Amino acid sequence: MSIKLSDISGNPNTSPHNNNQWEFDLVTPSSPATAAPATDPVLARAIKKVKSHVLPLFVIMFIVNYIDRVNIGFVRTHMEHDLGIGAAAYGFGAGLFFIGYALFEVPSNMLLQKVGARIWLTRIMFTWGITATLMAFIQNETHFYILRFLLGVAEAGFFPGVIYYFTRWLPGVERGKAIAIFLSGSALASLISGPLSGVLLQITGLGLHGWQWMYIIEGMASVLLCFFVWFWLDSKPHDAKWLSLEEKDALVSEIDREQRERDAATTVKPTLGKLLKDRQIMLFCALYFCIQLTIYAATFWLPSIIKKMGDLSDIQVGFYNSIPWLISIIAMYAFAALAGKFKFQQAWVAAALLIAAVGMFLSTTGGPIFAFIAICFAAIGFKSASSLFWPIPQGYLDARIAAAVIALINSIGNLGGFVAPTTFGFLEQTTGSIQGGLYGLAGTSILAAILVFFARTLPGPTTSSVLQPAPVLSK
Repeated sequence: MSIKLSDISGNPNTSPHNNNQWEFDLVTPSSPATAAPATDPVLARAIKKVKSHVLPLFVIMFIVNYIDRVNIGFVRTHMEHDLGIGAAAYGFGAGLFFIGYALFEVPSNMLLQKVGARIWLTRIMFTWGITATLMAFIQNETHFYILRFLLGVAEAGFFPGVIYYFTRWLPGVERGKAIAIFLSGSALASLISGPLSGVLLQITGLGLHGWQWMYIIEGMASVLLCFFVWFWLDSKPHDAKWLSLEEKDALVSEIDREQRERDAATTVKPTLGKLLKDRQIMLFCALYFCIQLTIYAATFWLPSIIKKMGDLSDIQVGFYNSIPWLISIIAMYAFAALAGKFKFQQAWVAAALLIAAVGMFLSTTGGPIFAFIAICFAAIGFKSASSLFWPIPQGYLDARIAAAVIALINSIGNLGGFVAPTTFGFLEQTTGSIQGGLYGLAGTSILAAILVFFARTLPGPTTSSVLQPAPVLSK
């Protein structure tokens, strides 16, 4: 059974015979599988219980996941001083996480389907926690590269694992709401990762430095949490002791009903080759890649910029690091409200990208304090652009291929997590400054702001051709 982004939107379609990353069994927009569940009070009660039982845990898991992924930004200078890991090695190692994640996401997804979400999510948390903890004992660049790559391998499958769990426990219309709450963990993690890491860096003892204790404590938090996950989660609704028999039956009946309707629906299977022929889809990939470049550059390099502002403690750096992300969260909601009121999605994305470009450019024109203020301004743009972007491809795409294309866009966009830190590290190592990288981010944001006006929000003829089924040859 493949896990697809259609599961996120409340329109899941899974096939027990399909393990190809880019082949999806997608229902038509009129599929009854998208219909809201009946107003059954027993079913409504069961759904409420499921949400209250699993959602808080999944949000916490996502917060821990995110912190273990980006905490290297707060100890970069410490590792450089103690281990001699320079800017280029740091940037390359930061990016290697995304290579490991991308390479092993599909194999992890396939294994998850075989052993079950409960077992696999516990395994993922355990292995990423152990790997994150071992970061405390690296001694050179090679160790750093290996463990960052392995951390990506260990985390691969976490997100689809959670989505898979939702498909087994929630009807389609409730799944979209649940995933939105789950993704809020990323925003919360952005706010608390800095202060938390700053506090942990103050710990010393047993011959270990503060940065080593930070890795150990944050990594072991994942290991300890995995044991709670094992005992708290149930594999199937009928295993849940916290649901009554009546509630279990109502929940399973509704999910089974949706599955039968999906199985009866006409399916199409757009291949990767067909998707790559659509210029609009390639434009969407390029736009999202540009947006992700700026986000990941800020994620991994902002603490280093803050440290140059003065004689700041690690705690102060952590709290300063939270400011741009807090501002960006507020801006995202404001931009979303404005875009909903004044309809012209491309213009709103372009405006957000231009704000990011101006902020990144201004960060090169003054001292460290002014650079920090400028990046706070830029964060308004690049985080808002990330959320404003998605309605454009969603409007252009036929619902039957939306899941496949969104997966493709997301995969290519996340490569920015490798390109941005690697490039920044190389520039700082060779030139002594990341100014060239900041100019580059400003330039790519301006380019994206121009290109977005060539993006269509209404379906074109190529989307129809992608959906045409392959001819059936008589034997």
